[in-house]
Amino acid sequence: MWFAKVKKGEDMKEIKKIGWVCWFLVLFFILTPSTGHADLGDILLRFQPYINFSEVYSNNINLDPNNETTDFITTVSPGIKFSTAPRSVTTGQLRETPTAEDRFRLDLDFQPGFVFYGKEEDNNYIRLYGTLNALYSLTQNITFRVRDYLIQSDEIREMEYAQTAIEGEYLLSRTARRAPYLRNVFEPSAEYRFGRENIIAINYRNNLYRIQSRMLEDSTENFFNPRLIYWFDIRNGVSFEYGLTLGNFQEMPDLVGHIAAGRYTYRFNPQTSIFGEYTYLKRDFESPSTDYGIQRPSLGLEHNFSPTLSARVQLGYYWANFTRSPTTTNPFYRIMLTQIARRTTYTLLFHGGYLEDLFDAENLGFTKYHRAMGRISHELLQKMNVGLFGSYEWAKFFRAAIENREVDRIWAAGGNASYQPLRWLNLSLEVSYRENHSNIRNSNYSEIHGIFRITATLI
Repeated sequence: MWFAKVKKGEDMKEIKKIGWVCWFLVLFFILTPSTGHADLGDILLRFQPYINFSEVYSNNINLDPNNETTDFITTVSPGIKFSTAPRSVTTGQLRETPTAEDRFRLDLDFQPGFVFYGKEEDNNYIRLYGTLNALYSLTQNITFRVRDYLIQSDEIREMEYAQTAIEGEYLLSRTARRAPYLRNVFEPSAEYRFGRENIIAINYRNNLYRIQSRMLEDSTENFFNPRLIYWFDIRNGVSFEYGLTLGNFQEMPDLVGHIAAGRYTYRFNPQTSIFGEYTYLKRDFESPSTDYGIQRPSLGLEHNFSPTLSARVQLGYYWANFTRSPTTTNPFYRIMLTQIARRTTYTLLFHGGYLEDLFDAENLGFTKYHRAMGRISHELLQKMNVGLFGSYEWAKFFRAAIENREVDRIWAAGGNASYQPLRWLNLSLEVSYRENHSNIRNSNYSEIHGIFRITATLI
């Protein structure tokens, strides 16, 4: 491997430095030209300071079946947002969604948190959360984008960090107990439009993961992804993309991965289209790990029932060929129904076939996997929202290092409510319950989890 192995003794300040250098470079080279002629008052109005206070209750903070530890966790999080978007006249909030006319857009949110455990005081630490999204159109046809995601946390299961993730999705891997980790995902991209919908683009992702645990390993992902979208006419279009993954792990063998995908789409009308897709994925690990390749043909349908209700269905089959194991086959599917309306929003997701779990706490690798999720939010009153959510996951593991752990079944359910008594003040409450049933007794757990949060914003 052409880059050096990750060292466990590497100072975690280095990853923080890398993340913040990226952020400040974007601010300097993009923000300065756009605000050079703006007056100081206008610039200051684009900042939005706020503070979060939260109190968490858990009856099993380490998700341990043998030693359930109950604790209260208090977090104080001052934060600041910055956006080049104008504020809403009615709410005073920054406009969240960029428009097609935005030639330049920058949104920044940074929130450190001071975390205090009521009983397990040795677990106290400083939490970090930050996001940066920037867009700059050099010309009408050339656009540059930058996304950066930064988090430092000690949660047992990590929230999904991909841009395509929906609220409430978690990574499959977990830690055995509370151990602070830090992740920084830096994703620049550039695209050139040579027609109304024709695009040539190049994306890059640098994904750094560092965890303060001798039992778990650090990792680094570098991903290069060129793609092409071309429409022959208003009804017929194709897309092609390739991805190169260079994976560096502290203990596990390093990885060189390839993915190639092609799709043909036929559009019946602006609301309905069908597509056929073929994806080939190859994973080459350094010896003595097992390499594998996956072939996945599929068919799909996208339909907009209304401006607020849309559905996407993709069904297929996959063949996974391993160098040291028998070939495994299974159906593949992804079904999503989304409603985004003024009073009611909901998402239903059904996803199954296989999952690749890499660059996180356990690096479980190729896993047979099924997931069902649902989340609904409803505006009960003008200033009050209530919601329900639930999920079920089934995972069958293949890695030899965890051969005794065969199947996990994880389910969770809960509800939440939020109330805004004042324009600058928001109160929220969430209660949930989750369980894991595994063939390994020490992997079983259950948890009752509650969080009360107060957010005050300087408008």
